[in-house]
Amino acid sequence: MASSSMKGAGSKPNYAHRASPWFDWRRRLARSLAVTDLLALIWVVYGTQIAWLGVGSASVPTDNFFGLPNISYWLFSALLIVVWMWALHLFDSRSHRIIGTGAAEYARVIRASFAVFGSVAIIAFLTRAEVARGYLLISLPVGIALLITVRWLWRQWLISNRRRGAYCANVLLVGSHASVISVLTELQRSPDSGYRVVGACVPSGEVGGTIPGTSIPIMGSVDAIEQALSVTGADTVAVTSTDDLPSDKVKQISWALQAGRQHLVLAPSITDIAGPRIHTRPVAGLPLIHVETPRFTSGQRLTKRMMDILGGFVLIVLASPVLAAVAIAVKATSAGPVLFKQERIGLNGAPFNMLKFRSMHAGADKKLKQLLEAQGTSEQPLFKVKDDPRITPVGRFIRKYSLDELPQLFNVLQGSMSLVGPRPQIAAEVALYSDAARRRLLARPGVTGLWQVSGRSETTWEEAVRLDLYYVENWSVLGDINILARTAKAVISPGESAH
Repeated sequence: MASSSMKGAGSKPNYAHRASPWFDWRRRLARSLAVTDLLALIWVVYGTQIAWLGVGSASVPTDNFFGLPNISYWLFSALLIVVWMWALHLFDSRSHRIIGTGAAEYARVIRASFAVFGSVAIIAFLTRAEVARGYLLISLPVGIALLITVRWLWRQWLISNRRRGAYCANVLLVGSHASVISVLTELQRSPDSGYRVVGACVPSGEVGGTIPGTSIPIMGSVDAIEQALSVTGADTVAVTSTDDLPSDKVKQISWALQAGRQHLVLAPSITDIAGPRIHTRPVAGLPLIHVETPRFTSGQRLTKRMMDILGGFVLIVLASPVLAAVAIAVKATSAGPVLFKQERIGLNGAPFNMLKFRSMHAGADKKLKQLLEAQGTSEQPLFKVKDDPRITPVGRFIRKYSLDELPQLFNVLQGSMSLVGPRPQIAAEVALYSDAARRRLLARPGVTGLWQVSGRSETTWEEAVRLDLYYVENWSVLGDINILARTAKAVISPGESAH
């Protein structure tokens, strides 16, 4: 089928019927985001004005600066909304390249909002305009919170559609067999990112074959890219390696693509590295990619510790009724202490005592080795017992909803743990670590972590290490906030993977 579709290779392919749907859904989505952003800002800004100043004819006094008349707050609010919408556009917060995945979308919304209010403060100072401080101080955080909430709702809708194969970029992979398979594996690992592979062009040019282990068709050699785009309807070309390509081939590919409708992506064999660590620097016509060495600066460590102290204290206060209820339930239903203390390995390999509500019968630790050997997992660093007979009925409930982990908030205040980080393991598990896995110990262990919110008990050890190393090497404040939000969602709706 593919070979017959490539007849007439000398003629210029017609992309119109393929490109328009691609262009339309992205443009429609951007317009829809703009509409909901506008509605959110109208609700926040005018709502704050009415709540703070009432429905009267209050105005912003300008102290007759250069003869400027006083400005009605109704007009001022309208101008503020227009400028805020303009800033969201200038900061490219509705770009299809960032919506639906990662923290960049939220970060741009926040930066645009602070830029607006910073500008308002400067202009108000220069013009001597006395803008009500409460009006501004409420509008900014409430506006940011509502914008992010609206964007999050759109993201859930987009992710749901992407998992069904809709609202995705159709990708044609170009490169060696090995690099194509590597990039395909990573893209299939995260369908939420919105890249759907529809074909591949490899140096061997096996028209009609498929990528081993998949149903992705091979559309020919690297010289058949234009025809492959037409046949597959791909709107994105991802070059996975350049070793087997002629020196000017990537440039020729970019020339053949329709501006604004088709895109070229270079996919180097660098995985699990977040955007802030990657910088592109053009040198003598070469787009050199600089990858920063992962490290925690003093400022980052201080910020993370302050988040832990403040967040841990607030969570303890909010969860105090639950803490009391679980303690009573554990004590009343089985013999033994309420709290279970176990030595775990923490930051830089230092041991500490981790606290949990006891969810097992007394003396359960002594049976662990026997149970692991029985299920054949005693040599794996992730010591999990399926259908564990040691767990009490109350323990099974509090484990499902992660209530047994709540006492670790005291570990967070004490400093041996963080709210977010790699989960701490016992010395016997750490003894089985590979060199790569040992890098988990470079960060303070967490009450929750990236791999917990990415599959919980169903995650394999290899996948857990990969996710933890990604977290350790790419930590950010927004990343922690995202993981905490996903943790709250997982606790409320634990699903089948929680044990």
